[in-house]
Amino acid sequence: MEKYRNPITLLICFFWRNPLALAFLMSLSLLLGAYGFQYLGGMEPCDLCWTQRYAHMAILLLSGAGLLIKNATSVMAWATVIALDVSVAAAGYHTGVEQKWWRGPDTCTSAGIDQNADMESLFDSMMDVSPVLCDEIPWQMFGISMAGYNLLISGAVAGFVTFALLNRLRKNHVKTR
Repeated sequence: MEKYRNPITLLICFFWRNPLALAFLMSLSLLLGAYGFQYLGGMEPCDLCWTQRYAHMAILLLSGAGLLIKNATSVMAWATVIALDVSVAAAGYHTGVEQKWWRGPDTCTSAGIDQNADMESLFDSMMDVSPVLCDEIPWQMFGISMAGYNLLISGAVAGFVTFALLNRLRKNHVKTR
């Protein structure tokens, strides 16, 4: 009967049994995409982009360790969920800054530029650094920015992994009764 199942259903069932594999593959894919946009597309990341990348690096480390170390799977799984939640929060914050729903940090938003600076000091500062502004969207598809896609994908995976782990806890609790 297994051979007649839809491949998508089989994939979902695999990740339901192996949620850390999904978290690992999702973070790896998003990081590779971000580095592809940077090194192949020439889009330098802003400060908030780096925060999202660090969250995905933590997800990679924690989920990878959970996949390799079978005795610590439970601890690593829940630590991965926390890292996924941090990724969702960072992406949500960055998306809000891009959409001008709230102000971002002064270090990487257009609000942080001194409008009253004289032209010479402004020119000198531009020659020193070319800041990437967090509140400007360098790329979007269907009206959604990279931070927005990170928010949607990370949020979906965080929810899936959390429910898969809660289901595993419930099944283990029922077995121990």
